[in-house]
Amino acid sequence: MGKLNMEKTAWKANRKVLLAVTGGIAAYKTPSLVRYLVQNEFEVTVVLTTEAERFVSPMVLSVLSGNKTWRQEDFLSDEHGWEIPHIRLAEWADMILIAPATADSISRAAGGEAFSLTGSIVLASKVPVLFVPAMNENMFENSITQSNIKTLSEAGYYFIDPDSGFLACGYNAKGRMPDNASITEEIFRILCPSRELAGKRVLVTAGPTWEFIDPVRYLSNPSSGKMGVAMARNAWYRGAEVTLVCGPLAEKNNNTYGLDTLNVISARDMHDKVMSVLDSHDYIIKAAAVSDYRPCKVEKNKIKKRQGLSENLKIEFEKNPDIAFEIGRLKRQDQVLVGFAAETENILEYAEAKMKEKNMDFIAANDITAEDTGFAGNSNSVRLINKNGTVDMYKGSKDYVAKRIWDKILGENGEQGYC
Repeated sequence: MGKLNMEKTAWKANRKVLLAVTGGIAAYKTPSLVRYLVQNEFEVTVVLTTEAERFVSPMVLSVLSGNKTWRQEDFLSDEHGWEIPHIRLAEWADMILIAPATADSISRAAGGEAFSLTGSIVLASKVPVLFVPAMNENMFENSITQSNIKTLSEAGYYFIDPDSGFLACGYNAKGRMPDNASITEEIFRILCPSRELAGKRVLVTAGPTWEFIDPVRYLSNPSSGKMGVAMARNAWYRGAEVTLVCGPLAEKNNNTYGLDTLNVISARDMHDKVMSVLDSHDYIIKAAAVSDYRPCKVEKNKIKKRQGLSENLKIEFEKNPDIAFEIGRLKRQDQVLVGFAAETENILEYAEAKMKEKNMDFIAANDITAEDTGFAGNSNSVRLINKNGTVDMYKGSKDYVAKRIWDKILGENGEQGYC
């Protein structure tokens, strides 16, 4: 039996991000971004362009980051002696984030501008650089801006597309700075130490299903979808193209940025959606908590309580399609099927039987009655079983558990994985 691990995903913690803020109206959002990054265990240092200081205070950013905020006036200052600011900062960072990135700052970067502190840092650095464009839609779509983005992309720089919504200029269009969670997820993917799933397609099911009794009532379970989304996110970090088929609440409770998300309601909806895309995927992760049964009849109108009568409400049920069993029956030899088993007793016995019955390659079993490992929580404890009967135990955040499951899957299928 494997060693019990009680950890978090270490590679995400204590990463050094240099945030370069340029002079767009979206700069007012950067204090919130700094706070969010710090809360996610990044060490943040901020560099402000002269134009950006008109929108956000250096003092605010220093307080929130806990580090000195560097300004253009520091560039040519002799205050730091031999510590040349743009070299020092370029070597300090694990990642450079330019947010917001204006059309002007993108143009300057594409031209190799080195007059500003920000421009010199970008030129002197060998770490990944992520631009977060935020501007008027017409400026973003202008052929010159798009040509500059193409030039930088071909040189190895990263870009995240702006969101659509209400802009400061009065337009309701594409050009908004993405939310903090999406920016952070993009950083995680860029910094992920492995790309062994690049070129692979991963299908993940997550969340509960709803089986309606009448228009206002349904049967379901407390699944939040967090474990399934963690499996999807970790595959996406590693370079995979990920399809997430999620039941109700999964998207609401999780950040699904970057995932091709297909929302469903019932078990039959999930079955049909999964089967329609099954053939094109290399890995199938069945993490959804699918209802085994559904009412034989769904009432068209709300079932009314009959006052004064003692009769109990009787509902007849029928079986839902067994999605995992059908996948196991149809999957090709080169496809890998991973299941999850949420149990309350005889954990290994029931999980192993389920794995064999449904032709799974791995199954992750957990005791949902154990403390801090049930539905909706942020942590989990699983026993991962393979076809040979080997059992590995992982306990920690769902993000960490997902990472370790993927390490094992890829390690046993000819890939290296990472620690």
